[in-house]
Amino acid sequence: MIRHGDRMPMGRAVASLRALLALILLALETPGFADVLRVGTFNVELARKGPGLLLRDLTRGKDPQIDAIVAVIARHSPDVLAIQNFDWDHDQVALAAFAERLADAGAPYPHRFSARPNSGLATDLDLDGDRRLGGPGDAQGFGAFTGQGGLAVLSRHPIAVAQVTDLSDLLWKDLPDALLPTWADGRPFPSDDAIAIQLLSSTAHWIVPIALPDGGLFDLLTFQAGPPVFDGAEDRNGRRNHDEIRLWTEVLDGRFGSLHDRFVLAGGANLDPHDSDGRFAAMRNLLADSRLQDPRPASAGAARSADQGHTGDNALDTVDWDGVGRMRVDYVLPASGWKVIDAGVAWPAEGEDGRAEALAASRHRLVWVDLALD
Repeated sequence: MIRHGDRMPMGRAVASLRALLALILLALETPGFADVLRVGTFNVELARKGPGLLLRDLTRGKDPQIDAIVAVIARHSPDVLAIQNFDWDHDQVALAAFAERLADAGAPYPHRFSARPNSGLATDLDLDGDRRLGGPGDAQGFGAFTGQGGLAVLSRHPIAVAQVTDLSDLLWKDLPDALLPTWADGRPFPSDDAIAIQLLSSTAHWIVPIALPDGGLFDLLTFQAGPPVFDGAEDRNGRRNHDEIRLWTEVLDGRFGSLHDRFVLAGGANLDPHDSDGRFAAMRNLLADSRLQDPRPASAGAARSADQGHTGDNALDTVDWDGVGRMRVDYVLPASGWKVIDAGVAWPAEGEDGRAEALAASRHRLVWVDLALD
């Protein structure tokens, strides 16, 4: 018997019913629903100029960009989603508010993980070599405040939080064969003291174990590398971007912990393997690594866009930057032994459903891969 005081508020009941109906419809419309795991990555570009502003925008419900992001995620409905460029707060209030918005749209994610990123983590040294202190470039990762533009993981399956491996505290100099920057005369750039404390991760590198329906675990390897540009002749950012990507090769080699048999690398490399201004070797080596597979997610929207004269396949592009153009910088790379069912980039062509939402959500597009669970 339900007492009057135990009744669910009408608004919450309606939202819960919508979420349930959406999942039922998804199950009915998706062949082999229970046998497929969809893993996605999405740079949502929800970094705000100050702490608390993202939570404000999420709770006001008047931000068209957030509405578009929610619509894109709900439309493509990954089971596990790695998110980049989302402001972190200590109590993860913003992430909870974001998950509530998604649940109201029929995309519930009951399991979430986030941790303090290196972005905006202040130091008392000049890390970027501009001879000034206290700027966003003097943080461990570029940022105006701690947590600006962090990472998060949303999942419909339980996350083994106690088993997460956070590699974000790795000093850059401790990476084997690190490409540390130097001045023209060979001195460490910008100083010995800076190199002594400089962390490798611009944002974070996480290995997140997530439960599978069969009772096993798979590892989500996720990160967001810094851009390989916006520096000088020392190529500090280009070298760091290269090594942030190469860290995953070291992980696969077993130098930083061990992985479950099933794993997926999903995140932002900030580097196109052919057409950007960074050091291509790390990205190309990762894509060619026999322990990974590249499903080459593609979209009609990118394929049908005006040709830019790039070397890479236009259909594989995942971002459209003003002035720079379209590139492939966001990746979902499953373990080589995992059967891929399908893959794509949420970038509809002109006249297709969802195009306006995709373009309004972010300059980046959601990338997804469907994996067999049998």
